[in-house]
Amino acid sequence: MDGRVTLSKPMTFEEYQQKSRVTAQYPNPGKNYIYPTLGLCGETGEVAEKIKKVIRDKDGIVDAETLDHIKKELGDVLWYIAQLSTELGLEFEDIASTNLNKLLSRLHRGKIHGNGDDR
Repeated sequence: MDGRVTLSKPMTFEEYQQKSRVTAQYPNPGKNYIYPTLGLCGETGEVAEKIKKVIRDKDGIVDAETLDHIKKELGDVLWYIAQLSTELGLEFEDIASTNLNKLLSRLHRGKIHGNGDDR
């Protein structure tokens, strides 16, 4: 047994946030937003490192093995986002919806390019 869990259907963000919480084994879960924040920074850096090495070592070509490694690191990023969201009392689906609404508003107003959070 390799420890993998096979899911029969795709999950919603809400399901992922709830199911991933069972694996939140860090100091004071429920009262510790710092730990998942630091983990998110670290895992994001690992994704960037993998991409950097694709540019340095593979002429920018992402092969199947590298893609699998990146996929796993992106999963770790997702996990930390879910834990941070939970620590802050935010619903993952609301975060995704709010973000998409913001981006679509910028697109429709011609404000995708530029600077500033509230453009």
